Amino acid sequence: MPHISRFGGYVLLAVACLTIMVGCVIVPGLTSISRALGAEGLASWLVTVPSLGVVLFGPIMARLLGKTGLRNGLRIGLLAYGALGVAGIFLHSPWVLLADRLLLGGATALIMASGTGLISLFYSGHQRLSMIARQGMSIELGGVIFLFVGGLLATAGWQYPFLLYLLAWVLLVGVEFSVPSPLATDDMRSSQTTPRISAALWTVYTAAAISMIVFFSAIISLPKQLHTIGLNEAGVGYFLSFVSLVAVGAAAVMPHSSARYGEVATLVRAFIFYGIAHLLFLLSDTLELYVLAGVSLGCGFGLSIPLVNHMTIELTHERERGHMLAYLSMAIFLGQFLSSLLELAPGGGKALYGVAAFLAVITAVSLAVRHCQHRRA
Repeated sequence: MPHISRFGGYVLLAVACLTIMVGCVIVPGLTSISRALGAEGLASWLVTVPSLGVVLFGPIMARLLGKTGLRNGLRIGLLAYGALGVAGIFLHSPWVLLADRLLLGGATALIMASGTGLISLFYSGHQRLSMIARQGMSIELGGVIFLFVGGLLATAGWQYPFLLYLLAWVLLVGVEFSVPSPLATDDMRSSQTTPRISAALWTVYTAAAISMIVFFSAIISLPKQLHTIGLNEAGVGYFLSFVSLVAVGAAAVMPHSSARYGEVATLVRAFIFYGIAHLLFLLSDTLELYVLAGVSLGCGFGLSIPLVNHMTIELTHERERGHMLAYLSMAIFLGQFLSSLLELAPGGGKALYGVAAFLAVITAVSLAVRHCQHRRA
């Protein structure tokens, strides 16, 4: 097994932050950003179109990783991510801007799959599970930082949040100096045939997609709802950062929950938390209730997303892992993209919270029933 320094491990954890950053940096200032760019009617799409890019370009990125290897794929992804992200400042045609963010999603898919693949290569066993949990914590800690800073920057000027995308270039330097090149035999370059997705993996991918649907349906709708109770853009950033901070704690607990109750049981708990969160959002009319709902929402995310990463790694052979992690990226971001469709729920406004709560509860029940049937078999 190739060796990586402690600092190199930190760099890979920092790279993971870019996956949530792709949409969240503009969320606190979404109203002013969409107005300045002439895309007021497309505000939510500015957040979710990168997710569509991950889905559309995911198969291409999987093949690219099979040819370039994980480290080179990560370098290409970081270079493209910074350039496409900061370009949003200069693109004042709504359709050109959406095209740019679609391509940004492709770079995100490459970063997500290659970064997680490198972690699975440099670590094994319980150490790998711990690193995957830390990766989940890093993603959410990134959410805390970028939502907070994004809110402050949006208050100063609509264009400033886009500068945060240049962090990818800083991390590219870190990769160059601290992440070693794996041996060709260890680099998970894929075979020419596309690997078959097992039934267990389909369950994991479905859970990942639904997790992101119910999580981002709240993230996209909350800025407007929070404005109605008197929070400005910086306040929205603080609230969403708080949700991410809760998710950091939940991700830290995830390995212990998985070891004690099992992976599927932990996923069931995650979706129960999601259901509670959306029911509270549906009923909330005070900041105190929103905070309680935010705690439950963060718990759902922190328990689910790091776990589906680990389950994908455990269910795949090393030679297929690049492909399967790219498919997981597609599932996760497909869920994020589909979350925008919940805005079309009949009744509008808070109605989507009811739809999301129903989806979360149904998923929890389905996972529990499937797990019981599997144990009996």
